[in-house]
Amino acid sequence: QVQLVESGGGLVQPGGSLRLDCAASGFNFRDYDMSWYRQIPGKERVMVALITNDGTFTRYDRSVKGRFTISRDNAQKMAYLRMNSLKPEDTAMYLCYGEHSITHRRLWGQGTQVTVYT
Repeated sequence: QVQLVESGGGLVQPGGSLRLDCAASGFNFRDYDMSWYRQIPGKERVMVALITNDGTFTRYDRSVKGRFTISRDNAQKMAYLRMNSLKPEDTAMYLCYGEHSITHRRLWGQGTQVTVYT
């Protein structure tokens, strides 16, 4: 079964940290560029971080640059998003996204909620 399953979301105070995990199964993970998106109700999904299939290149939205780190473990078929110095405006549903580096086949996870509260 082809799927991406996120975990690691939750409630955190401003300044806190979380690590989101994305577990991949049913496809050749090494062929996919991986990203994390976030979405709040009524708004479009926004990409916050991307990592290429070989892990050699990363890109971040300017709102998270310097605070979030994306990484991957191809042997374990996992992608991660380490989030530090969290702010209330980081509150959103975070979704894992994979896109085949050649065919551009797209895969989405169901998401994990992150809430930064005061």
